[in-house]
Amino acid sequence: MRLAPAVIGTAFAALIALPALAAEDNPLTASESWDALKYDVLGDAAPTDGSAFFTVDAPYRANDAATVPVHIVQTDEAAQIDSAIVVIDENPAPVAGTFTFGAAMHPLDLEIRVRVNQYSNVRVIAETPEGLAMQGRFVKASGGCSAPATSDPEAALAGMGEMRLRSFGAAPQMSTPRREAQIMIRHPNYSGLQRDQITQLFVPAHFIDTLEVRQGDELLFTMEGGISISENPVFRFSYNDNGAPEIVVKATDTEGNSFEQRLAKDEAS
Repeated sequence: MRLAPAVIGTAFAALIALPALAAEDNPLTASESWDALKYDVLGDAAPTDGSAFFTVDAPYRANDAATVPVHIVQTDEAAQIDSAIVVIDENPAPVAGTFTFGAAMHPLDLEIRVRVNQYSNVRVIAETPEGLAMQGRFVKASGGCSAPATSDPEAALAGMGEMRLRSFGAAPQMSTPRREAQIMIRHPNYSGLQRDQITQLFVPAHFIDTLEVRQGDELLFTMEGGISISENPVFRFSYNDNGAPEIVVKATDTEGNSFEQRLAKDEAS
């Protein structure tokens, strides 16, 4: 089943986020917004409780509403998570991203950074051979989609598409080494809700809409993204190393730009 694309919602607040608390204290809460949009996202599908398959960690009170970490960890290694959709109920565009995963990503361990525009559930709906399963967290954060960009616009555009890889060690006792990597992409990922600090006009939306990550020719994951993915996106993940020397990253954005880099695993370690 292919999960639906982003759905436009409404409204945002402007409160200051407070320091983070433990993720264990912030389960999903009742949401009229989710009740209204879930058909557009999932159709008639009714996801089951995903707590037996995976966990989702996110701060209860975000330090920065524009870069809220969301960490998805598969806890049942016998299951197979083929894809996942990340939804932020109260964001203007609730679907942050739709991800598909290659076999090397099993068991899934993925962290992304998102914008949260007002107090909201952040939910992950995973597709497994048994059907859809959902988990998530309630996050107290405000103004993430309208927060000014941290980089000077000219500098942000000049460096757009630059990528970096940070690789972490493999477990030497494993026949197929399990490694951890972090990919960082320079891109302003403008949401369309931010204002130019000089003219006070809205900056047009301009963000990475597709991403493909491979080790050699083998797929690790893809993403179809929206405005809720943070400025200068960061993806941290674990994968089974197939011995290929490079991670290949391809991305496109909504202005028609294409970016591709081949990042050496060991040189960036």
